Amino acid sequence: MTDLVVIGGGAAGMMCAVMAARRGLSVTILDRNLQLGRKLRITGKGRCNVTNACDIREFMANIPGDGRFLYSAMSRFGTREVMAFFENLGVPLKIERGNRVFPVSDNANDIADALVKECRRLGVQMLRTSARRLLTQDGAVCGVLTDEGELSCRAAAVCTGGLSYPKTGSDGTGYRLAREAGHTVTPRRPSLVPLTSEDPWCAQMQGFSLRNVSLSAYERGKLVFRELGEMLFTHFGVSGPLVLSASAKLRHIGELPCRLEIDLKPALDEKKLDARLLRDFQKFSNREFRNALGELAGRAMIPVLVELSGIPGETKVHDITREQRMALLRLLKAFPVSVSGTRPIDEAIVTAGGVSTKEVDPRSMESKLVRGLYFAGEVLDLDAYTGGFNLQIAWCTGYVAGNAVPGEE
Repeated sequence: MTDLVVIGGGAAGMMCAVMAARRGLSVTILDRNLQLGRKLRITGKGRCNVTNACDIREFMANIPGDGRFLYSAMSRFGTREVMAFFENLGVPLKIERGNRVFPVSDNANDIADALVKECRRLGVQMLRTSARRLLTQDGAVCGVLTDEGELSCRAAAVCTGGLSYPKTGSDGTGYRLAREAGHTVTPRRPSLVPLTSEDPWCAQMQGFSLRNVSLSAYERGKLVFRELGEMLFTHFGVSGPLVLSASAKLRHIGELPCRLEIDLKPALDEKKLDARLLRDFQKFSNREFRNALGELAGRAMIPVLVELSGIPGETKVHDITREQRMALLRLLKAFPVSVSGTRPIDEAIVTAGGVSTKEVDPRSMESKLVRGLYFAGEVLDLDAYTGGFNLQIAWCTGYVAGNAVPGEE
């Protein structure tokens, strides 16, 4: 008999286990991977964006769904507390652009290894196995059926992650366990994910990256996202940091018309850009239009700009009319990309949707339907924008669940 079985040894699971074990509870983590924290070790391109050093108000602004559910957890284990927790475990942290917090080493393994080491120090048992079923009696958890047999316990915490990165163990097991326990699982969809487009010019520019551009995203004509940064054209559409962030704001892809616009020259307003065009046109006045854009755009993009501008490529620059110049200007300030969908959920950084928060107590992360059953992390219907906010959700919900499991009476 163990006090708590934690199903899933990721960010939320290990945090939950550490908090319960620090209170003297006997804890067992179930994870089928050889190494705990598989997904944690590859987050932030292997650097691990631990959290975001912002206040609770800004944090809530980065939660597109039911952020109110997190108020209690965030007030107890907010971003500053998370930073102190890891630094106390011997992992020095640094704050970068956008208040993003990373380990000084830029190595995600340092975060995962610190949690594993703390689990070992506290005597947490780690079993390499999968949970097949939750066992209940009289409306309360009494055990977990694993691949190795039954494991008796007084409480169980489902911390299995979502559906993204299934090779790390996020295969949807938690949703099945939740449903079998009577919980509602809201529709899952990819978030922080590359976007697909049927525009032929995306594939035409495959591999071409843009830096210091401004990307705007529109849902049914309404602006929902605008940010400066980097992006990439691919064979299927677009990807890169800006696109991943925009995808989290486009909540109805496939249901409502969605589109992107790229401002290729965000540092120049239309008047200054027109002056720049006039200078370039004067400089290359005797060239053909298609050979006069080398100082305005990358080589891979020039044929696309020529095509979309409507100006014949062989037109001499000195013959270009004001109306044609204005068309080019509008294209440079609002290069269009239609959005047809997203890449598959297993290519997403996080999963949106999951166990309904309406059926979970926000003060304890305990199920309102089954006593002794807790949920933490991405398995819940909670997701956030990029910048360390999703890991913060894992840390604070894991913290609350681990501290809520009652000790032996």
